[in-house]
Amino acid sequence: MSITICYDAGSAGQCAKGTDLVDMDFSPADLAFRDEVRRFLADSLPDRLRDGARRSPGVFVDPDIGLEWHRILNQKGWLAYFWPVEDGGTGWTPTQKFIFEKECALAGAPSLSIMGLRLVGPVICAFGTPEQKQRFLPGILNAEDFWCQGYSEPGSGSDLASLKTSARREGGEYVINGSKIWTTQAHHANWIFALVRTDSSGKKQQGISFVLVPMDQPGIEVSPIVSMSGDHEVNQVFFTDARTPVDNRIGEEGQGWTIAKFLLENERGGSCFAPRLLRNIDELTALAEQQPSGLNGALGGYQATREKIARLRIEAEALEVTELRILAELAKGRTPGPQTSLTKLLGANLGQRVDELRLELLGYDALQLPLERPLYGNEAPEPIGSDAAQVAMGRYLNNRASTIFGGSNEVQKNIIAKSVLGL
Repeated sequence: MSITICYDAGSAGQCAKGTDLVDMDFSPADLAFRDEVRRFLADSLPDRLRDGARRSPGVFVDPDIGLEWHRILNQKGWLAYFWPVEDGGTGWTPTQKFIFEKECALAGAPSLSIMGLRLVGPVICAFGTPEQKQRFLPGILNAEDFWCQGYSEPGSGSDLASLKTSARREGGEYVINGSKIWTTQAHHANWIFALVRTDSSGKKQQGISFVLVPMDQPGIEVSPIVSMSGDHEVNQVFFTDARTPVDNRIGEEGQGWTIAKFLLENERGGSCFAPRLLRNIDELTALAEQQPSGLNGALGGYQATREKIARLRIEAEALEVTELRILAELAKGRTPGPQTSLTKLLGANLGQRVDELRLELLGYDALQLPLERPLYGNEAPEPIGSDAAQVAMGRYLNNRASTIFGGSNEVQKNIIAKSVLGL
């Protein structure tokens, strides 16, 4: 499903000036861009990266997969497509961004680490000084710097403003003490962007600042947290008199909460959920046609199975239309706002239902949970039944967190109730 989003009056195939949505087809220019993206993916996305992404049960692919794709996109000039042009972005329209993400999802491209590209990068673009942009943005693009996020703390997850990690100013430096938890890929990172408390005298939201901290120093310890699936993706990070220059603060002191809300909008709704969901549902359809029913024929021949897959597909396509409607708002220069909470809520819950049906289709084979990593490459363990069965339980277990991270379901519902419904 597709939508033309119009920006101005133009030649044949363009919408009339002042309109936002016309029919359910892309414009000729967008179709040409889609074909260009498809050619690029066919020529430049190696099969080993597709295979690695397909056989990775974690929320994020390992850096050996993700960073190779990162560098390929950067060489093409298509990496930071959601950054401003003046900071290294592509200048794509919202429709082009959607097309690119959808085609990457359908092609099975690995997901990129969002910490640098989608989270701290846009923050530096929006709030950073020219000197900070010159210092940090190139390292994100060329993969010299690998970032992690220091937001949640023990006791400060959904109520993020209650964070206690402190930053005391000493001359030209901040001295940081406290800890952050659920810190994704901190064991790979050489930088962390963190919310820290620089003032405790007023309201809890007022005393928070946003700082960039080098990880390679004696005052930082990274302690691994291994998930139920056996994956090591998250960590707890301890700060004991860790230091960072005051020049590494983004924005003004005490502006951290404003910056945090800007970042969370990008985390919750900066990309489209529907394309990858639709690809996963396509995989479920193919899987159902292969899995024996145990009676006569494949599971895909049963009406109950077809109805379950059809319901998931209809809901994913409805989500895609919602995402396209948000693109129409962005095309008019509006900010994403609370709509990002809606897409995050729907996408996370629908993704979990896809995982559940995958387990149901695979049956006993889905009970396997190998602890070896990675599950791709020459040294991967032999699967029981199929590659899909080997990663199914790991994906299910890891994706249970999708309705928690980036703001839990309850947080998203509260935002929607207050900002959209006015309750």
